[in-house]
Amino acid sequence: MRRTTARIDPHRRAALAAALALSPLGAHRAQAQAVAAPNAAESSRAPLPRPGDAITLVDTPLLDGSSFRARDADGRVLVLYWWASTCPFCALQSPEMEKLWRKERARGLAFLGLSIDRDPDDARAYLQKRGYTWPSAFVTPELARALPKPFGLPITVVRGRDGRVLQAERGQLFPEDVEQMARWLV
Repeated sequence: MRRTTARIDPHRRAALAAALALSPLGAHRAQAQAVAAPNAAESSRAPLPRPGDAITLVDTPLLDGSSFRARDADGRVLVLYWWASTCPFCALQSPEMEKLWRKERARGLAFLGLSIDRDPDDARAYLQKRGYTWPSAFVTPELARALPKPFGLPITVVRGRDGRVLQAERGQLFPEDVEQMARWLV
């Protein structure tokens, strides 16, 4: 049986956008648009993976000094999460990703955050200041070739036990949508 992803209701996304515009984070709208606006490099990025697409992982150093070993994700559900410390939408989604990681890692969830910050020290400081414990790497040119980031931020991809995409989302997810990713562990 092939599982497919349920897309986020466009009305919910519109409601979030309206709420954000009225919130203190709305002041960061120009910065968010700069992060999300396509440039020459961004427009040549890989498309958002589709359910059933294979994702090949590579070993990579993590921001905490340890390493992510691709073989450790074999046979496990893995969340790939592209983020940046300057992205206001990531700032809203990242606490939910932390909750998912803390709650589901004991059930076998694997996780790899992929920071696209310009400086790995900025990413490290961001994770430490907020107490995020999910494994995260700094996207180097080598890692970007192995795991190309689709356009936009945040990008969230769930890779199944068989190495194929179960779910792929562009943009901020609501807390209940992040929580629902645990369904893939069943």
